[in-house]
Amino acid sequence: MSNLEAVLVRVADPPMRFRRQTVWLGILIFVALCLAQRTAWPWLLTYPKAWILPIAPAVSGIFDWIVPLLAPVCAVISSILASALHTCGSVLRWMPWPASIVFFALLGWWAQSWRLALFTLAALGYIVLAGYWQQGMNTLSMVTLAVPLAVTIGFLLGVAAHTSRPVRRVTLVVLDLLQTVPAFAFLIPLLLLFGFGPIAGLVACVAYAIPPMVHCTMLGLARVPISLLEVGGMAGCTRWQRFWHVVLPTARQQILTGVNQTTMASFSMVIMAAIIGGFNDVGWEVLNAMRKADFGHSLLSGLVIAVLAMVVDRITRGFAQPRDGSGHQTRYDVVGAAAFLAVPLLGGALLHLAPASMARIDALQGVIDPNALNTLVLDLVRAFSAPLDSFKVFVLYHFMLPLRIGLAAAVTPFTWGFAWTPQVSTLYAATTLVLAAWLMVKGRWGAGIVVLLGAALLLFGFSGFPWPAFIAVIAGLAWSVGGGKLAVPVAVGTSFVVTAGLYEPLGQSLYLCVLAVLICTSGGLIGIAAAKSDRFSALLRPCCDTLQTMPQFIFLIPALMFFQVGELTGLIAIALYAIVPPIRYVEYGIRSVPADLVETSRQIGCTAWQRLIHVEFPVAKPEIVLGVNQTIMAALSMLPVAALVGTKDLGQQVYIGLSKADAGLGLVAGLSIAIVAMISDRIMRATVSRAGNSLN
Repeated sequence: MSNLEAVLVRVADPPMRFRRQTVWLGILIFVALCLAQRTAWPWLLTYPKAWILPIAPAVSGIFDWIVPLLAPVCAVISSILASALHTCGSVLRWMPWPASIVFFALLGWWAQSWRLALFTLAALGYIVLAGYWQQGMNTLSMVTLAVPLAVTIGFLLGVAAHTSRPVRRVTLVVLDLLQTVPAFAFLIPLLLLFGFGPIAGLVACVAYAIPPMVHCTMLGLARVPISLLEVGGMAGCTRWQRFWHVVLPTARQQILTGVNQTTMASFSMVIMAAIIGGFNDVGWEVLNAMRKADFGHSLLSGLVIAVLAMVVDRITRGFAQPRDGSGHQTRYDVVGAAAFLAVPLLGGALLHLAPASMARIDALQGVIDPNALNTLVLDLVRAFSAPLDSFKVFVLYHFMLPLRIGLAAAVTPFTWGFAWTPQVSTLYAATTLVLAAWLMVKGRWGAGIVVLLGAALLLFGFSGFPWPAFIAVIAGLAWSVGGGKLAVPVAVGTSFVVTAGLYEPLGQSLYLCVLAVLICTSGGLIGIAAAKSDRFSALLRPCCDTLQTMPQFIFLIPALMFFQVGELTGLIAIALYAIVPPIRYVEYGIRSVPADLVETSRQIGCTAWQRLIHVEFPVAKPEIVLGVNQTIMAALSMLPVAALVGTKDLGQQVYIGLSKADAGLGLVAGLSIAIVAMISDRIMRATVSRAGNSLN
């Protein structure tokens, strides 16, 4: 029995199985009735405007009342942050770029090794040659200011959540919202509170970067052994002494990992913050180049933010790794490294005293010609325009349109070579019913239900699936894996999206996410290959690290270059961003299979394929399902970014709300994406729990 069958029908408990079968038969009958009446009752497909709850206007009214009250406080905060940002940027821009490059290279050498130092030299050298050093320092100044604020707030919240159960419950709910609400939705209230400018972008970076620090702090504190706490108590430590001298040193590595993740979250938000920032940083350069379809500048500036993120990621990750040596030796290393790092600072001061030398050095900036790169890209696109157009048309008509509007509407003589006639519909329905009936007779009720629902969805598409049937199916799936405690909030959340008038954009979002997740299943195949070969895994690891450190906007650039504006471009960008989780989770799951199970399967004569299907996949099922969950989360988080290239989903609604400063529309659409993400997350977690129980 497959995983999805086990989700829908639990064979081990006959009474429960009968109850599930009865419920799903009722859901199937209800879905069939809705589909049969979809033409007679148009309101089944298009949620009536008269029924839409005035949620968005109510949210806008709340902000109209709150913004004037908070304006004085926000003005003071804005003034303080503007001074700090100006000071930080002035310091970074004052230091000549050769001294800065040497400084960061030495920092990389201290954090990890000479290899990281060489990588830092090459990466920062590229920024100079591309002519974006000043913009890069402005970006770094925003991240440098945002990270300490986010780390401090996140650490304090993590400690409070660890020590207080009520605070923990509230914090976890807030974190779920912060991590699932799209980044664009953060910008809307901040735009109203702080106005257009870099301060709103800075506050957005801080807000977006807090959750990783909170999670890592809570995880690190929770992993402190109770025996160490007892030893501290027996040694006479007070509560604060035990916290500072026992708990924090033990949780140090996890907390430093939180600093690393917070830094990367800040970088990923920098380009998005440029939309409301108006700041002369790399994010603004990327955004302007994309708006002008200037591929040369897009590539150069996009790579600048990518290499900056990779350099900072590797340096902070290096400091997060555990270090050997005594405390005295560690203090000696810190003092020595500080003295060593002071050398480029002194060199920078000396360069300022030699303006002629500085002028000759500055001539190296901007050596790379973006116009030549733009010409090269355009020539490349023109050279492959015919196969690219053929690929675009094939994917659009044979995959995207059928899932969006259904086979009945997408299959035409022009696109498929034949028409979808009533005879074809009859054959399609008969084949589906026979296959589903055969599976149910064989006792595989779950597979039969999947076949029926999948065939109906493929026939009518997401845009032609009635909203009452959609709510019933999602609630039924939640009830199958988590019971009534999960089904009720899932039904309420789905109904919220529908009653807010966002069912049509919801269908567009789901069809893009489904296609992206299907494309990302190829990442599972790559993960299998990595699990079977250490050499391939070592080659793959830096590629995955690079993809994970790149901000979301960067993935739009190559897709936009080759496929122009459209849903296919958004789909490709979503798939590129979400490809890493299936690779890593599948590899981790297969590598975590106990060696004795693998050896036993070899001894009984299993081939490598049989061992993979019958031993490794079942044992690694929880990790694989979690990988699918993370893939869905990544795809949903990419929707608002993909809206910039022409998608018409919930992300587009968030972007429209941002462009119009409409807090109601933007926040309700962002909350709808968060609800979809949380529903998917809860259903997947319940599935993992059931899978774990079935293995015990």
